[in-house]
Amino acid sequence: MRERSSLFSYQVPDAKRVRYLMNTDAKNEADDQYAIVHALLTPQMIHKGMIAAHFGTGRTTESMDESYAEIKHVLSLMGSAGHVPVYKGAAKALPDEQTPVVSEGAEAIIREALSDDSHPLFVVFLGPLTDLASAYLMEPRIADRMTAIWIGGGPYPHGRNEFNLSNDIHAANVVMGSRIPLWQVPQDVYGTMRVSLAELECRVKPYGAIGKYLFEQLVRFNEDPANAWPRGEVWGLGDSPAVSLILDDLAFTFGYETIPAPRITPDMHYVHHQTERTIRVYKQVDVRFTLEDMYAKLTLFATQQAGT
Repeated sequence: MRERSSLFSYQVPDAKRVRYLMNTDAKNEADDQYAIVHALLTPQMIHKGMIAAHFGTGRTTESMDESYAEIKHVLSLMGSAGHVPVYKGAAKALPDEQTPVVSEGAEAIIREALSDDSHPLFVVFLGPLTDLASAYLMEPRIADRMTAIWIGGGPYPHGRNEFNLSNDIHAANVVMGSRIPLWQVPQDVYGTMRVSLAELECRVKPYGAIGKYLFEQLVRFNEDPANAWPRGEVWGLGDSPAVSLILDDLAFTFGYETIPAPRITPDMHYVHHQTERTIRVYKQVDVRFTLEDMYAKLTLFATQQAGT
């Protein structure tokens, strides 16, 4: 019997559950942490692990290790809900489109994709696509055995500079040229996940040690004079659709288009050069649903923790 959540008075039927791997550059900013917690509190997901991602070398040469430490810290505040494997991903971007960066994270993707578990596998990426591209280059058979969700890339149809893409354009081109089913949430769409600090102080901070940490680490990032963005009282929880799109992929609300996968230039523009390989590109996400689901699960979790 697979584990079941005791947070809720309902249970998700086993046939409707999915396997879930999250790849996160958790120490880059302050929104990945919210997506991590939301995912861990979502009973539809059978958690197969977290993979620490690098976030380039602009601020540090140890970005993957910093992400790994941040993931471990967030999980430590989650009690038994945080008991999931954590893997180290690639410490740097692909050197070209033929050479993988071997890591335990890429190996975990391959292992899970090739397992005989019948539950569908989703692998979500909140930063660069380095570990997915590496896994595919190491073992191309994984392409038909998973769905990847990527928070990244500039707006369509032209593209533009975007942080997650900038940290590994080679990897993005490997994935775009593969057969891996890909759901892309580009910059103009994940950017709609706006939330005020006042809202987070009311809806997140009061709810347990993890709620307090989620709020306070975001405020610290906001107050750091080295960070010109964001504007002072608002934030973007742009990584959170990597959770809510599994709960509801918006298929019946025309939330996405299926288009030919582009090739991406060094200056991060899209070149539309073929018609055979298609990907799903989201045009919108449901901000209200995403945030309210997270708030509700965090409230229930903190209430249970306080009663134990």
